[in-house]
Amino acid sequence: MMAQLINRRQVKQESRQLLRQATVSAAGMVSLYFLLQIILNLLGSLSSRVDIPMLGTFLYILTMFMNVVLSAGFVLYCMAIRRSEHAEYMTLFDGFSMVGKVMGLYFLQTFFIAMWATLFLIPGIIAGYRYRFAIYNLLENPDLSIFQALELSKRQTMGYKMQCFLLDFSYLGWIALAGLPTYLVNLSYTMTSFGMELTPFFLLLSEFPTEGAVLLCGLWNMVVSLFYYGNLTCSDLEYFEIAKTTSGLTAFSNPFQNNSVNPF
Repeated sequence: MMAQLINRRQVKQESRQLLRQATVSAAGMVSLYFLLQIILNLLGSLSSRVDIPMLGTFLYILTMFMNVVLSAGFVLYCMAIRRSEHAEYMTLFDGFSMVGKVMGLYFLQTFFIAMWATLFLIPGIIAGYRYRFAIYNLLENPDLSIFQALELSKRQTMGYKMQCFLLDFSYLGWIALAGLPTYLVNLSYTMTSFGMELTPFFLLLSEFPTEGAVLLCGLWNMVVSLFYYGNLTCSDLEYFEIAKTTSGLTAFSNPFQNNSVNPF
């Protein structure tokens, strides 16, 4: 089947309606998710101050793992909402039941995208959209292998990469606003490292304690994300559902005849 043109505005409106009807409010779940991220990022920033190098590295990797698995839990929450299933706050931690595959997919997907990005920026961006649905496939059917989840996404996104990009672009203002403090803080640190003259505003940012900057940026990101993050995830899942329908490929289908899996 051919890819279909998705009515982006309609999808976003339907997602907003679904989120309003959720047993656990999207605002509550987004707040919990980002508060946990803030705590993990604070631990990650403290890891650089640990005198024992191995312990610091362990803490950094652990916090990164936790962030990835929690993001999978948030997707599971949105999946439950779309299916009109009961979802509780504990759903956010359901990704830990398959932590090995979630982390394996994350690292392999990151590796593939990085390989394509070495060719040029554009191939890297395209690769990012090629593997966009991989985590959705894996969460729908944990029996899939990591390579199968990537291969499914590769086939499902044919004809939908640009539409997924336009969906992201429609949230660009919110995404940029959410990341603004982080950008300004990083810019002040960069200017300081190059010995550039700082304005009073950037001087204040450069002298801000690392943990304070992490907390400030995290709280700002959380507040802004209340307005768009749940809707973006639910809308993206609708794109995934449409891609499954038009491609005829689902996490429960068997498109891997003779083990012909080549996600790269």
